[in-house]
Amino acid sequence: MNPVYRKRLWAHRIGMAFSVLAMAVGLFFLVWILLTLVVKGFSALSLSMFTETTPAPGSEGGGLMNAIVGSLMLVGAATLVSTPVGILAGIYLAEYGEESWLAQVTRFVTDIMLSAPSIVIGLFVYAIYVANVKHFSGWAGTFAISLIAIPVVVRTTDNMLKLVPNSLREAAFSLGAPRWKVAMLVRLRAVKAGVVTGVLLAVARISGETAPLLFTALNNQFFSADMNKPLANLPVVIYQFAMSPYDNWRSLAWGGALLITFSVLGLNILSRTLFSQKVPN
Repeated sequence: MNPVYRKRLWAHRIGMAFSVLAMAVGLFFLVWILLTLVVKGFSALSLSMFTETTPAPGSEGGGLMNAIVGSLMLVGAATLVSTPVGILAGIYLAEYGEESWLAQVTRFVTDIMLSAPSIVIGLFVYAIYVANVKHFSGWAGTFAISLIAIPVVVRTTDNMLKLVPNSLREAAFSLGAPRWKVAMLVRLRAVKAGVVTGVLLAVARISGETAPLLFTALNNQFFSADMNKPLANLPVVIYQFAMSPYDNWRSLAWGGALLITFSVLGLNILSRTLFSQKVPN
């Protein structure tokens, strides 16, 4: 056998062995975390967890109804804000990104926001909103997690629209369609499944964010649907209950962690299966 070929073959085998080993180590800890979460979380699941509010310190029973409803309100409102803003911004970047300096700056800022720590975004919203109105609120929490979701939707929409073949655009232009109609009714429609996937991934991203909500929505022991007041939410409740000295609170924290994990897992599976679509040739 050629010595050069033998050397490359052994380098390939060693590289593959280290890659498989690294994957196995990662999967081992992932499975360990999931199994621990399932074992401890399922023992906390009960009907009362969905029908009762968070208990007072030292009391027995209680549930997470107010936190579940609050999380649904926050994530739902943030999705309603981030989806149109992110999609329209992504369309602008894909359609005018090569011609406008503003599009280049927007893309650069979007990349920065994608990698920005969520606690920094929470502090930003606290400084410009909470500190001025002098109270925590659900709207502040919505604003904070919307700033996390928007870059995800923008980048996904931009990347998906770039996959649309130029022949499809040229055919629409040859029929006399204006540029905005080509962008909205031709390019966006061709990759609508990919854009929906991006929205679902953004929802999955913000569903478990804790740090921004600590500075904005905070928490509420009682049930409240007023977005202008502190609002209970699962991430903050899990954070507070997991660090408490009460067994009941820690059990509810495991149950809440299991709910968020399975919700995010379900959204990821949904985005990769139900809305999977190939870009037209």
